[in-house]
Amino acid sequence: MIITQTPFRMSFFGGGTDFSGFYNEHGGAVLSTTFDKYCYVTVRHLPRFFDYKTHLTYSKTEQVNSVEEIQHPAIRNAMQWLDMHEIRLTYESDLPARSGLGTSSSFAVGMLEAFYALKGQYADKRRLADDAIYLERTLCKEAGGIQDQIAASFGGLNRINFSRDGYTVQPVIISPARKEALNGRLMLFFTGFSRFSSDIQKGTEQSMKDKTAQLLEMKSLVDDAEKILTDSSASLDEFGKLLDYTWRLKRGISSTISTSSIDEQYEAAMKAGALGGKLLGAGGGGFLLFYVPPERQEAVRNALAGQLHVPFKFENDGTKVIFYKPESYTAENHYGN
Repeated sequence: MIITQTPFRMSFFGGGTDFSGFYNEHGGAVLSTTFDKYCYVTVRHLPRFFDYKTHLTYSKTEQVNSVEEIQHPAIRNAMQWLDMHEIRLTYESDLPARSGLGTSSSFAVGMLEAFYALKGQYADKRRLADDAIYLERTLCKEAGGIQDQIAASFGGLNRINFSRDGYTVQPVIISPARKEALNGRLMLFFTGFSRFSSDIQKGTEQSMKDKTAQLLEMKSLVDDAEKILTDSSASLDEFGKLLDYTWRLKRGISSTISTSSIDEQYEAAMKAGALGGKLLGAGGGGFLLFYVPPERQEAVRNALAGQLHVPFKFENDGTKVIFYKPESYTAENHYGN
């Protein structure tokens, strides 16, 4: 039996520049962090006592006799690709799916790590990120960028650069005290809505062709934000104000990114004392992140009393196997395919 733990991510700056159609021509960059909310994937081989060959539990339950019957596209494609058969897979999560936190990519990373471990193979963080990108973008043909898979795999507060030649992951070097101060000024609220990010991404990707100037500016904000964080003499409040600026830029890319309800919640928080914020993920719903000075946080909580406040801490580990018990397994010709 294998259990993996994979964090979710929040992206501060540069979202949208991680689409291949943009970074292949202009380069791209994001500033993001993972935090202490996770998905857990448990995988083991299914004993041969049942009248089905594979048992899957996520938001649905599937019991099938062939991999081709599996409805979940990521699980089906991953099992076909890695030649996995006769398994029981269970997915659990600290936060809801379709919430703008890269949950589907975290699941893909954690599932692939569990599959490799079950096969007795070690996969490093770059391989897991690359394989999750290939699984979601090529095999499953889902629209979107590539930052989520990288963040979930590597973990930590990073600047991720994208180019035609690949990507690099650069940890943002700041003191523990400054990092804790940043963490303490960020507040996360659930809007109560969720949508499939790939549905939004399709429209966003189309509109991006006409928004090159905005995306180039969003990319440049990664430089500005990183300078604020790494300059110990700079006020962290400037980071919050920059979040507000990038959110207003992002809203101009596509009409599907925000809604009137989200706009109302955002403005309520700003009036209560937030210096900036943004909707996390592709848009349309999920989680709102705000930068709020400590003395204004109670006022912001009261202003958003109808929304769930989710305290969190930054994490640095990325995906990892938290339980490993090898199994002896011999495939039989009449099982699987």
